[in-house]
This record gives sequence, structure tokens and C-alpha cells, in this order.
Amino acid sequence: MSAAMLADEAKYCSFGDTVHYVNPPKIFTGCDGSYMFDAAGTPYLDLQMWYSAVNFGYKNPRLTAVMKKQLDELPQVASQYLHPTKIELAKTIAQDAERKFGHAGRVHFNVGGSQSIEDSLKIVRNASNGKSLMFAFEGGYHGRTLGASSITSSYRYRRRYGHFGDRAHFIPFPYPFRRKPGMTAEEYADFLVKDFARLFETEYHGVWDPKAGQCEYAAFYAEAIQGTGGYVVPPRNYFPGLKKVLDQYGILLVIDEIQMGFYRTGKLWAIEHFDVKPDVIVFGKALTNGMNPLGGLWAREALINPTVFPPGSTHSTFAANPLGTAVGLETLRMTSEDNFGRQVMERGAYFLEGLRDLQKRHKEIGDVDGLGLALRAEICQEDGFAPNRELLDKMVDIGLSGDLDYQGKKVGLVLDVGGYYKNVITFAPSLMISFAEIDQAMVLLDQLLTRAKRAM
Repeated sequence: MSAAMLADEAKYCSFGDTVHYVNPPKIFTGCDGSYMFDAAGTPYLDLQMWYSAVNFGYKNPRLTAVMKKQLDELPQVASQYLHPTKIELAKTIAQDAERKFGHAGRVHFNVGGSQSIEDSLKIVRNASNGKSLMFAFEGGYHGRTLGASSITSSYRYRRRYGHFGDRAHFIPFPYPFRRKPGMTAEEYADFLVKDFARLFETEYHGVWDPKAGQCEYAAFYAEAIQGTGGYVVPPRNYFPGLKKVLDQYGILLVIDEIQMGFYRTGKLWAIEHFDVKPDVIVFGKALTNGMNPLGGLWAREALINPTVFPPGSTHSTFAANPLGTAVGLETLRMTSEDNFGRQVMERGAYFLEGLRDLQKRHKEIGDVDGLGLALRAEICQEDGFAPNRELLDKMVDIGLSGDLDYQGKKVGLVLDVGGYYKNVITFAPSLMISFAEIDQAMVLLDQLLTRAKRAM
């Protein structure tokens, strides 16, 4: 069956809407909890959970039950009309943001992350009288629509689509493992903030008009922890320093929580770890645990109230769809119970301890780090620093072969590859992962590294 399906895929499916990381591509037919299953029933421990979209495990019983209930009650309604869970979900997010950040605000929905980034660009441009230029980070990823591509640092996402006149000004992200020699991580963060502030010292640095007191750039788009860039956790002093500069020159801070939001880092929003107040938060992915996609944004009242951002400013047929908002509301209820954030931090600390133990036994693991259950392992040459993409590619292939051994049974391992050099395992396991499953992950990773090194 698999061979026939792959032949049909090769003939009838666009390759433009997917990424073929392995050859041949893997076909899965089932899932449950932390596992995916192939047609033979082989379990694959998934340590990336659909790029952090399925934070709460495949077939989460509580969220699935809400989806089924909503199907029976109100599965569809045009976005020009209202329904209860849209209003309740917006209220829950907005009230939480006001408690945490001290700003009243509103929530605006769309279908997914990239679309919500597009909506945020409209809000920012509107608030800045049409300024279309943004700051963003090297290594940042915000989506592949045209607007999102303009603030995503990878040129390869823009290369074939013409000139991007509104391309962002990309600033180095504080990357502790690859910081300047002789500096602590905190010193490096301070150095980068000062280097950014230097752009405003004189008009000849090209971003600031001191006579008018205006910046050419409207906002800074940032992931608090870089996702596709390699789950890079910045030093805690970086964002407070950056925000001070932004506030001084009237530049909005837009935080992209599409991959790190909804407790991936042990808090609802990753930016909460860094003691700054964003102007806009963009979210998606795990809000619905990957079911019936829903994304959106929260913005300060001054940016989004109906006087400045009236009805029809954006529109999507499926925005705020009732299946999505019902599950999203239940997601927030579920994560507000039973010290959910503390449980994520405990599992994350246990996972990170396991990675550090692996690092002691494999010198090719140059760096491990993490916050909550957003974790990284940087795969290097034997010197522990030079990137080793080839070894990681081999690990991914072996993991997806379904031929690893665990307690006498054949199993597989699903990994995600990220980082500036495509040499970082970006771990985003289920937030419900058990300690026993973390133990299994360490056994499989040890086995995977050993086999991959032998195969090189």
C-alpha cells in the first residue's frame, strides 16, 4: 500500500505545500498520546508533536470530547455573526494579558499563524500611519505568506517571488552557545542591545531622524525563544534591555508566540519569562491542539479599538470558527488547573537532565539547553562546536526507519531539525509526556546517536 500511495503522491500532489525531509517520505496512519503509528502498527515516539501544535498529546480525550460536543451543537457559523465561545475565548485571553502586562486589549482571530502575522502587520502599519518597515531577528521565522516572509530572515523563502521592498532589517539574536569569545552570556546580551541602540545615535545610521524624532521602522517582530532558529533561549537580561530602547524611540514590540505559546515553556506565553510588556502577541498552533486550526493576536486597546481598527479591517471566512474557539477555550481552562505550568517545568527539567547526561557520553552534542519543554541539542563535530548537519540528517533517517530497539520491540523516533546550520534537534514533546516516556526518549536518542556515528 505504501509504495502505491507514494507513487500517487509523487504524481498528483504539489510538493510546494510540504517538506520532504526524508526519502521516501514517511506515511503515518495513526496516533495516540506521544506516539505516531505506521501501517504496520510500529510506534514512533514523537518528540516534535507537529512543530509544537499538539502540545497536549494526540487524541487528547478532554479536547476531543469538546470538539465532538461542538460538532453536535454549532459546528459552523459565518464570521459576520457571533457565537458564545468566540466571545468567551477572547475575554479569557484579554483578561489574562491585562493581569500580566497591565494593558487593556482585545483579541482578533484568524485561521492560523501566518495569517495572524499578516493581521498584526496591518495593525502595526495602521498604528504607525502606514510605516511598512520592521525590525526582526536573524534566525527568526514568522511564516511563509508574503508579508510573513518579509520579516522571516531566510532569503530562500523569498528568493523566487520577486523583490521585497518591505524586507525587515534583521538584528542578531542573542545565541549563548555561539556568542563572542570572552563574554558571558549576559555580557553578550548587553553588547547586542548596545549595538542595536547605536542605530539611533545619528541620522547617518539610517533608521532615525533626530529632528523629527521619528524612526523609519514601525515595530520589532520577535520570538521570545527562537523556534525554527533552533530553540535558542536568550539570556534573561536581553529583552528588558531591548524593550527600553524600543520604548525610547516609539517602536512597537510584537511577540510571536505561535510556536512557544500555550505552556510550551511552562507559562502561557514565553515572553512572560523575560519581564517585559509586549504591545502585540500573535498566537496559533497549540491553541486547538492542532485540531480545526485557529490563530489570532492580542493587541493593546490603543492599537486595536474599533475607532482605529474598525470592522472589515481584515476578514477571513473561517476566522473564529466555533469548532476552534470551543477547543481553544477548553485548552485555556485545562491549562489553568492543577499547577499545569509547574508540571511542565518539572518534566522539562527532567528531560534536560537526561540530555546533559547524553552530552557527557557523546562529544558530538555541543550544547543542550531549554525552558520548560522547549529543548535543544546542538549536534556538532567531535570538537563539540563545528556544526554537523550530516550526522543529524542520518539520525533523522534512522529514527524514521522504525528499526530502533526498546525493551525487545521495534520502535521509531520522530525528531525535528532546526537551527542556523540545520544541526539542532528541537525538542517539543507532548506537555503530557510521562517520566517513563522521557526515559524511553533518552534510551532511543543514545541508540540513535551510536548507530548514526557508525553509519557515517
